[in-house]
Amino acid sequence: MDNKMLFAGSAGLLVVLIVIAVLIIMPFLNAGGLGEKCIGVVEINGEIVAQGIEPTLFFGGIMGSEDIAKLIEEADEEEGVGAIMLVINTPGGSVVATHEVHEAVVNAKKPTVAYFREMAASGGYYIGAGTDYIVSEPSALTGNIGARITYLEMSGLFEKIGLNETSIAEGKFKDIGNPARKASEEEIGILQGIVEEEYAEFKKAVIDGRKGKINENEERIFDSRILTGRQAYSLGLVDKLGGKETAVEEAGRLAGLKGKPRVCKIEKKEKGWLGGILSESALFGGFVEAVSEGVMAKIRGEGFKVNV
Repeated sequence: MDNKMLFAGSAGLLVVLIVIAVLIIMPFLNAGGLGEKCIGVVEINGEIVAQGIEPTLFFGGIMGSEDIAKLIEEADEEEGVGAIMLVINTPGGSVVATHEVHEAVVNAKKPTVAYFREMAASGGYYIGAGTDYIVSEPSALTGNIGARITYLEMSGLFEKIGLNETSIAEGKFKDIGNPARKASEEEIGILQGIVEEEYAEFKKAVIDGRKGKINENEERIFDSRILTGRQAYSLGLVDKLGGKETAVEEAGRLAGLKGKPRVCKIEKKEKGWLGGILSESALFGGFVEAVSEGVMAKIRGEGFKVNV
């Protein structure tokens, strides 16, 4: 009986030690720490936003630009990562958020490769332009190099429903974009100036990132048109047409890796199941609040945001 209990206790201890060893070793295996270096993959999906939403038990979450930038920086610092590959599938988004991610890409010391899956338009291309090499699916949508500001003007609607707004402001342009009235030519000129400034920054980022690969005077590159991967390739905006495996191979080549490169996904550490449950109600409340505030800001003409 004692021998059986001793054996059972020893077996149990052995299982615990094995589990602990696996937990310790897995991060190194994932990042290529115990062998050939891997290609660190960072995914950029959906609209590019500055403020993310934490994942929970029932919701995958939305990564903000700060989260994405941190993942790129982590991959750049990880010894087991030979090159960084960005899987980009986004229509663009906030210019501030896009700048933040682009800066992290440009500052990376390791080779960087962008892979355009279905869409890498506007801000998506802005980020990709900062990498060393771009691979695109032939039918992916990209390009759309430009900037814009959108706001609602509802003076006609307000007049029909009898809604009047009184705005008391100090400063000539304090209520610029007020939806209760039409914007003056001078106000439109101010907003146009902001858009032109951000467009110039976007254009400069593309020229700097694709130096020697594009014709800087080619109108089709900078007139904000949507391009397929094939069209972008013909204009020098993309280095190679292909799928994810092609992008991995090119990342391996830039990293000097031999054979077929191994991929390791660089992702944000998620909360445990308990943290997910505890934050679920907070997420829902915060989400509803954010949506309602966003709608009201649109109605009030607040919160101007430049998008790329």
